[in-house]
Order: sequence, then structure tokens, then C-alpha cells
Amino acid sequence: MSTSLNLRSGFRERYAFPTFRAILMGLAVKAPVVGAGRIVMPFKFHRNGRHHIPRQKFRVTNWRDYEAALRNRGSLTIWFTAEAIADWRAQPRATPGGQRHYSDLAIETALTLRAVLGLALRQTEGLIGSIMQLLEIDLPVPDHTTFSRRASGLKVLQKPRASSDPLHLIIDSTGLKLRGAGEWLFEKHGTTKRRAWRKLHIGIDADTGEIVASDLTDKDVDDASHVGPMLDQLSLAPTSFMGDGAYDRSAVSELLARRNPDMSVLVPPCKGAVPGSDATSSPTQRDRHILEIDERGRMHWQKASGYNRRSKVEASIGRYKRVIGDALKSRADDRRKAEVAIGVKALNRMRELGQAQVSRLA
Repeated sequence: MSTSLNLRSGFRERYAFPTFRAILMGLAVKAPVVGAGRIVMPFKFHRNGRHHIPRQKFRVTNWRDYEAALRNRGSLTIWFTAEAIADWRAQPRATPGGQRHYSDLAIETALTLRAVLGLALRQTEGLIGSIMQLLEIDLPVPDHTTFSRRASGLKVLQKPRASSDPLHLIIDSTGLKLRGAGEWLFEKHGTTKRRAWRKLHIGIDADTGEIVASDLTDKDVDDASHVGPMLDQLSLAPTSFMGDGAYDRSAVSELLARRNPDMSVLVPPCKGAVPGSDATSSPTQRDRHILEIDERGRMHWQKASGYNRRSKVEASIGRYKRVIGDALKSRADDRRKAEVAIGVKALNRMRELGQAQVSRLA
């Protein structure tokens, strides 16, 4: 008891009550100095005695092939097939109205180069013209206004899913910036005025990493309410579904059960969730998750159930923002949807060239 009292009195001498209270409130105060210029904070008393989790280490096992694939992603080798040359011009229309000069293939080809190389519309026009000149192809080049106008409502056809194995779907969402102050200005002045963004929904194949579903919505759209439109993009219902706690909704469970009654749903229940009234006789998948978390803890449940695989969709989101960009260039929502669809199609094409095979070391 005396030792405890001495520790408490020493703690009060080192940290006066107003200073400690200010630290807890997050106020900018001068930290107390103990010893010869050594700064000690309250939450670092037992820092040396705490258990530090080491950073996981991984190794790329196919580095030679993966390095060649990365080089091929930046290759400017472009060729036009006979079918592409024939389909460059738009087909004559039989209905009343203006005649289009360029097909959707021509517009999508130009916008794909724009997305991959990060060009503006006028630069894209100049690039297409130089490619036609170098390849000695006698085809007309759309101007930048045609690119902008035809991008509205452009139907970007995604390639069919490469694998025929059962689909294990992992879904998540992120934000893409439109305009407004950047992170530096926000940190400097602490204002969010005139900032705007859109929400990108992505669904990937857990086995291959291929993006099989994507959509762009307003920032106010709830993740759980957009599961249906994402599933409509799939030809077959997935075998399993995985998402974060935002998809822990009864409407999502009912929707997935209608699509595939045998679907394995792996969504972490919210904090404080309780099993249903029929959990003892006929527990649902959510009830079993809640019971296991209550018995062994959430960390054990994540490792035992395989929920840690959800990090793959976060890696796909990070890959999209690094390669394509974290901001949208178009100024209209219908053009932005086409921009995102083209970016997703380009990422899937890069994945086909080669991807890293990673093994965990420690």
C-alpha cells in the first residue's frame, strides 16, 4: 500500500493536474521534462516492457516474371488489328438523327490511353494522331471535344471472368476526390469547405484478385444498400461473400440468401451484437460468428474464419489509386462512371500480364 501511495504521489509531482488534463484533451502544451532533457509522457511509462508485434515479412517467389510484367505494363508497343481498323469508324445508322463518325471502340481506345498515361484530352488527341502517323494508318482522329462528349454514357464492356472456379467475392468501397483543398491545405487551415468526392465500390475475386464488379455512386450512398447492383454485374451468384462491418445488415443477409441459399457470408458483427432468439436451435451464420467471438475473441475469429483475406480488396483499392489515380478528371457523373470502368478494365489487363506470387516469411 505504501509503495502504491508513493507511486501516485510521484506521478502527481511529475504531472500537475492541469497539464495532465490538457494532455488528455489533446491541447498543445509543453511536455514535462524528466531527467537530462528526456521527455516522458504518461502513456510511455512501460514502453520498454510492452510486447511489440513484429512487422510481417513477405517474399515474392516469382520475381523474374513479375519484373518482366511490370516492364510490359509501361511498354508503348501498340498495334491495330484488321478488325479494329475496320471498326474504327461508326456504322451507318438507319434511324433519323446525326451520323457518328467514330465507333465506341475508337473512343474507348483513346480514353484507355488517357487513363493509363494520365493525359489530358488534348494530349490524348495528339497521342492518337502521332500513333496513326507512325503506324501509317489512314484513319481519322477524334478531337478532344468528341472524347468528352462521347464519354457520356459510354458502354464499357468488361471482359468475362477469366477463371471458371467458384467465385469468392470480397467487396469494399473507397472515396475518389473531385475538387477542393488538398491534404496539405486541409492540415494547414483545418477547413473542408468546397471539398467533394464520389464513392467507388469494388468487388474482387479472392483467388485471382480480378475486379469482377465496380460502380461509382454519390458519397451519401450506403455500402450495404449497394450490394444488389454489384451482384447484378455477375453472371452467377458467388459461392462466398466477404465484407467489413458496414455490410452487417439484415437486408444484406436476406439478399444474399435469395441469390444463393448456400452462400457462405463472412461479415464481422458489430460491437455488442447478440445472437438471435433461435440461436440455440437453428443458429444462423451471424449467430455462429457472434458466439465464437464471445467465446474466443475477435482476433481468433478473424484468423480461424479467414477474414484476414479481406485485405486483398484493400490492396486492389490501393493499386487503383496508385496506377489510375485517387481523383476523378471528368466533370459529369456519367463521364466519371465511364472513366472508372475504363480504369478497372485497364487494371485487369495489367493483372493478366503478370502478378506477384507472395509467400510469408515471418
